[in-house]
Amino acid sequence: MNSDTTADHEDPPLDRDELDPDATARGTVYALLASAFEHPDEGLYDALAGGDLRDELTALFARTPLDVSTEEVGSEDDYDTLCARYNDLFVIGYSEYEDRTDGTLSTDEPPVPLYESAYRPEASWTDVNLDLARAYDYYGVRPATSDREHHDYLGLQLEFAGYLARREAVEEEPDAARARLDLLDRHLRLLVEGVVERIDDEPNPGAYARFARVLDEFTAADRAELADRLEGD
Repeated sequence: MNSDTTADHEDPPLDRDELDPDATARGTVYALLASAFEHPDEGLYDALAGGDLRDELTALFARTPLDVSTEEVGSEDDYDTLCARYNDLFVIGYSEYEDRTDGTLSTDEPPVPLYESAYRPEASWTDVNLDLARAYDYYGVRPATSDREHHDYLGLQLEFAGYLARREAVEEEPDAARARLDLLDRHLRLLVEGVVERIDDEPNPGAYARFARVLDEFTAADRAELADRLEGD
Protein backbone atom coordinates (compact mmCIF):
# COMPACT_ATOMS: atom_id res chain seq x y z
CA MET A 1 0.00 0.00 0.00
CA ASN A 2 1.31 3.43 -0.90
CA SER A 3 2.17 5.13 2.40
CA ASP A 4 1.10 8.47 0.97
CA THR A 5 -2.53 7.36 0.94
CA THR A 6 -2.69 5.74 4.35
CA ALA A 7 -3.81 7.39 7.53
CA ASP A 8 -1.22 8.23 10.16
CA HIS A 9 -2.37 5.88 12.92
CA GLU A 10 -1.75 2.58 14.62
CA ASP A 11 -4.18 -0.28 14.09
CA PRO A 12 -5.58 -1.95 17.20
CA PRO A 13 -3.54 -4.94 18.44
CA LEU A 14 -4.84 -8.07 16.72
CA ASP A 15 -5.08 -11.61 18.04
CA ARG A 16 -6.15 -13.81 15.12
CA ASP A 17 -8.18 -16.06 17.41
CA GLU A 18 -10.35 -13.08 18.40
CA LEU A 19 -10.87 -11.58 14.95
CA ASP A 20 -14.19 -11.52 13.14
CA PRO A 21 -13.28 -13.01 9.72
CA ASP A 22 -16.12 -11.15 7.98
CA ALA A 23 -15.13 -7.69 9.25
CA THR A 24 -11.44 -8.46 8.68
CA ALA A 25 -12.16 -9.39 5.05
CA ARG A 26 -14.17 -6.21 4.48
CA GLY A 27 -11.34 -4.14 5.92
CA THR A 28 -8.91 -5.74 3.49
CA VAL A 29 -11.25 -5.13 0.55
CA TYR A 30 -11.46 -1.46 1.43
CA ALA A 31 -7.67 -1.26 1.52
CA LEU A 32 -7.35 -3.00 -1.85
CA LEU A 33 -9.88 -0.67 -3.44
CA ALA A 34 -8.06 2.34 -2.02
CA SER A 35 -4.89 1.15 -3.76
CA ALA A 36 -6.82 0.49 -6.98
CA PHE A 37 -7.79 4.16 -7.21
CA GLU A 38 -4.25 5.42 -6.66
CA HIS A 39 -1.83 5.92 -9.54
CA PRO A 40 -0.93 2.32 -10.49
CA ASP A 41 2.47 0.97 -9.58
CA GLU A 42 3.95 -2.11 -11.21
CA GLY A 43 2.94 -4.35 -8.30
CA LEU A 44 -0.73 -3.43 -8.70
CA TYR A 45 -0.46 -3.83 -12.46
CA ASP A 46 1.05 -7.31 -12.19
CA ALA A 47 -1.66 -8.41 -9.73
CA LEU A 48 -4.37 -6.96 -11.96
CA ALA A 49 -3.11 -8.30 -15.29
CA GLY A 50 -2.19 -11.71 -13.90
CA GLY A 51 -5.54 -12.28 -12.18
CA ASP A 52 -4.11 -12.35 -8.65
CA LEU A 53 -6.09 -9.28 -7.59
CA ARG A 54 -9.33 -10.79 -8.89
CA ASP A 55 -8.61 -14.05 -7.06
CA GLU A 56 -7.81 -12.23 -3.82
CA LEU A 57 -11.02 -10.18 -3.96
CA THR A 58 -13.04 -13.31 -4.73
CA ALA A 59 -11.54 -15.12 -1.73
CA LEU A 60 -12.20 -12.16 0.55
CA PHE A 61 -15.85 -11.82 -0.48
CA ALA A 62 -16.29 -15.54 0.13
CA ARG A 63 -15.63 -14.81 3.82
CA THR A 64 -18.56 -12.38 3.92
CA PRO A 65 -22.30 -12.66 3.20
CA LEU A 66 -22.00 -9.92 0.57
CA ASP A 67 -22.86 -10.66 -3.07
CA VAL A 68 -20.24 -8.81 -5.13
CA SER A 69 -19.12 -9.90 -8.59
CA THR A 70 -15.37 -9.92 -9.30
CA GLU A 71 -15.37 -11.86 -12.58
CA GLU A 72 -14.46 -8.87 -14.76
CA VAL A 73 -11.62 -7.52 -12.60
CA GLY A 74 -8.52 -7.46 -14.79
CA SER A 75 -6.84 -5.55 -17.59
CA GLU A 76 -5.70 -6.21 -21.13
CA ASP A 77 -3.63 -3.00 -21.14
CA ASP A 78 0.12 -2.83 -20.78
CA TYR A 79 1.44 -0.91 -17.79
CA ASP A 80 1.97 2.40 -19.60
CA THR A 81 -1.55 2.32 -21.04
CA LEU A 82 -3.06 1.63 -17.63
CA CYS A 83 -1.18 4.62 -16.21
CA ALA A 84 -2.36 6.78 -19.11
CA ARG A 85 -5.96 5.77 -18.49
CA TYR A 86 -5.60 6.70 -14.82
CA ASN A 87 -4.20 10.12 -15.69
CA ASP A 88 -6.86 10.78 -18.32
CA LEU A 89 -9.68 9.89 -15.93
CA PHE A 90 -8.56 11.18 -12.56
CA VAL A 91 -5.67 13.63 -12.94
CA ILE A 92 -5.65 15.68 -16.12
CA GLY A 93 -8.25 18.42 -16.34
CA TYR A 94 -9.33 20.33 -19.41
CA SER A 95 -8.00 23.85 -20.01
CA GLU A 96 -8.24 26.48 -22.72
CA TYR A 97 -7.34 30.11 -23.21
CA GLU A 98 -10.35 32.39 -22.95
CA ASP A 99 -8.37 35.36 -24.18
CA ARG A 100 -4.97 34.77 -25.74
CA THR A 101 -4.23 38.48 -25.73
CA ASP A 102 -4.00 38.67 -21.93
CA GLY A 103 -3.35 35.03 -21.15
CA THR A 104 -6.67 34.40 -19.39
CA LEU A 105 -6.88 30.64 -18.89
CA SER A 106 -10.02 28.65 -18.13
CA THR A 107 -9.43 25.37 -16.33
CA ASP A 108 -11.70 22.49 -15.44
CA GLU A 109 -11.52 19.45 -13.21
CA PRO A 110 -10.54 16.00 -14.55
CA PRO A 111 -13.35 13.91 -16.08
CA VAL A 112 -13.73 11.87 -12.88
CA PRO A 113 -12.79 13.82 -9.73
CA LEU A 114 -11.90 11.65 -6.74
CA TYR A 115 -13.15 14.18 -4.20
CA GLU A 116 -16.57 14.05 -2.55
CA SER A 117 -17.04 17.83 -2.65
CA ALA A 118 -17.09 17.68 -6.47
CA TYR A 119 -20.38 15.76 -6.26
CA ARG A 120 -21.99 17.76 -3.43
CA PRO A 121 -23.30 21.04 -4.90
CA GLU A 122 -25.63 21.43 -1.92
CA ALA A 123 -22.73 21.41 0.57
CA SER A 124 -19.69 23.63 0.83
CA TRP A 125 -16.16 22.27 0.43
CA THR A 126 -15.41 23.40 3.98
CA ASP A 127 -18.41 21.65 5.52
CA VAL A 128 -17.68 18.35 3.78
CA ASN A 129 -13.99 18.32 4.71
CA LEU A 130 -14.52 19.60 8.26
CA ASP A 131 -17.08 16.88 8.97
CA LEU A 132 -14.67 14.20 7.75
CA ALA A 133 -11.77 15.74 9.67
CA ARG A 134 -13.82 15.49 12.86
CA ALA A 135 -14.62 11.84 12.16
CA TYR A 136 -10.96 11.02 11.52
CA ASP A 137 -9.90 12.91 14.64
CA TYR A 138 -12.47 11.13 16.82
CA TYR A 139 -10.75 7.83 16.04
CA GLY A 140 -7.31 9.34 16.37
CA VAL A 141 -6.42 9.10 12.69
CA ARG A 142 -5.26 11.74 10.23
CA PRO A 143 -3.82 11.83 6.72
CA ALA A 144 -0.12 10.99 6.74
CA THR A 145 2.12 14.06 6.93
CA SER A 146 3.40 13.35 3.41
CA ASP A 147 -0.15 13.20 2.05
CA ARG A 148 -1.40 16.46 0.59
CA GLU A 149 -4.87 15.17 -0.29
CA HIS A 150 -7.96 16.73 1.24
CA HIS A 151 -10.06 14.80 3.72
CA ASP A 152 -12.80 14.10 1.16
CA TYR A 153 -10.42 12.24 -1.17
CA LEU A 154 -11.67 8.77 -2.17
CA GLY A 155 -8.50 6.96 -1.13
CA LEU A 156 -8.59 8.45 2.37
CA GLN A 157 -12.26 7.62 2.86
CA LEU A 158 -11.69 4.04 1.75
CA GLU A 159 -8.69 3.75 4.07
CA PHE A 160 -10.79 5.05 6.94
CA ALA A 161 -13.66 2.64 6.19
CA GLY A 162 -11.14 -0.21 6.16
CA TYR A 163 -9.67 0.96 9.44
CA LEU A 164 -13.14 0.99 11.02
CA ALA A 165 -13.81 -2.51 9.69
CA ARG A 166 -10.57 -3.75 11.22
CA ARG A 167 -11.56 -2.17 14.52
CA GLU A 168 -14.93 -3.90 14.27
CA ALA A 169 -13.05 -7.19 13.86
CA VAL A 170 -11.79 -6.76 17.42
CA GLU A 171 -14.49 -7.50 19.98
CA GLU A 172 -13.57 -4.44 22.03
CA GLU A 173 -14.61 -2.10 19.18
CA PRO A 174 -18.35 -2.72 18.59
CA ASP A 175 -19.09 0.95 17.82
CA ALA A 176 -16.79 0.94 14.78
CA ALA A 177 -19.46 -0.75 12.64
CA ARG A 178 -21.91 2.05 13.40
CA ALA A 179 -19.24 4.64 12.57
CA ARG A 180 -18.65 2.92 9.22
CA LEU A 181 -22.37 2.99 8.46
CA ASP A 182 -22.42 6.70 9.26
CA LEU A 183 -19.44 7.27 6.94
CA LEU A 184 -21.14 5.34 4.14
CA ASP A 185 -24.46 7.13 4.57
CA ARG A 186 -23.17 10.67 4.87
CA HIS A 187 -20.05 10.61 2.71
CA LEU A 188 -18.61 7.55 1.00
CA ARG A 189 -21.68 6.30 -0.87
CA LEU A 190 -22.33 9.81 -2.20
CA LEU A 191 -18.78 9.97 -3.52
CA VAL A 192 -18.86 6.46 -4.98
CA GLU A 193 -22.13 7.08 -6.82
CA GLY A 194 -20.67 10.23 -8.37
CA VAL A 195 -17.45 8.50 -9.44
CA VAL A 196 -19.33 5.55 -10.96
CA GLU A 197 -21.67 7.80 -12.92
CA ARG A 198 -18.77 9.82 -14.34
CA ILE A 199 -16.76 6.72 -15.26
CA ASP A 200 -19.79 5.24 -17.03
CA ASP A 201 -19.87 8.38 -19.21
CA GLU A 202 -16.25 7.99 -20.31
CA PRO A 203 -15.52 6.26 -23.64
CA ASN A 204 -12.45 4.19 -22.67
CA PRO A 205 -12.16 3.68 -18.90
CA GLY A 206 -10.72 0.16 -19.24
CA ALA A 207 -9.99 -1.56 -15.93
CA TYR A 208 -11.32 1.42 -14.00
CA ALA A 209 -14.88 0.75 -15.11
CA ARG A 210 -14.49 -2.73 -13.60
CA PHE A 211 -12.98 -1.35 -10.39
CA ALA A 212 -15.85 1.12 -10.19
CA ARG A 213 -18.45 -1.64 -10.43
CA VAL A 214 -16.81 -3.59 -7.61
CA LEU A 215 -16.51 -0.42 -5.54
CA ASP A 216 -20.18 0.40 -6.10
CA GLU A 217 -21.48 -3.10 -5.41
CA PHE A 218 -19.29 -3.56 -2.34
CA THR A 219 -20.02 -0.24 -0.63
CA ALA A 220 -23.76 -0.60 -1.35
CA ALA A 221 -23.82 -4.17 0.01
CA ASP A 222 -21.72 -3.26 3.04
CA ARG A 223 -24.00 -0.32 3.79
CA ALA A 224 -27.20 -2.41 3.38
CA GLU A 225 -25.94 -5.22 5.62
CA LEU A 226 -24.77 -2.80 8.29
CA ALA A 227 -28.10 -0.95 8.25
CA ASP A 228 -30.04 -4.21 8.51
CA ARG A 229 -27.86 -5.45 11.35
CA LEU A 230 -27.67 -2.22 13.34
CA GLU A 231 -30.98 -0.55 12.60
CA GLY A 232 -33.32 -3.41 11.66
CA ASP A 233 -36.01 -4.74 13.98
